[in-house]
Amino acid sequence: MAMTMTGEVQLAAPRESVWAKLNDPDVLKACIPGCEELERTEDGGFRAVAKMKVGPVSARFKGKVTLSDLDPPNGYKISGEGEGGVAGFAKGGAVVALAEKDGGTLLTYNVEAQIGGKLAQLGQRLINGTAKKLADEFFANFAKAVQG
Repeated sequence: MAMTMTGEVQLAAPRESVWAKLNDPDVLKACIPGCEELERTEDGGFRAVAKMKVGPVSARFKGKVTLSDLDPPNGYKISGEGEGGVAGFAKGGAVVALAEKDGGTLLTYNVEAQIGGKLAQLGQRLINGTAKKLADEFFANFAKAVQG
């Protein structure tokens, strides 16, 4: 099952500061809902463990995250894949762009993801609703982190 999601969030911080926080594993770990571990790897990416609940299915996903198309401080592409045992798998990516706007930074994102296994049987509406909720939660946390 595939899904896409786009959005934007206005942050009251300079673009360089937002860029630095988008590349800081401690900040990302604190902002990602359910994230238990997030460590930088030798190849410039991250190893992650996150616990997620989607409807009746709860799983701990272990996976890796890579950053590519780095264009500091304008944006990057973030890609990841995770295994959740019997719950299934998730993989996808997001293009994140930063632009100066109204004395702060406008962050826009465009996400594409695929899921399989038990999760994919839950139905598109539940999956999309959960994905949107997780994204909103991440960006609310991230906005607090960049605004100090």
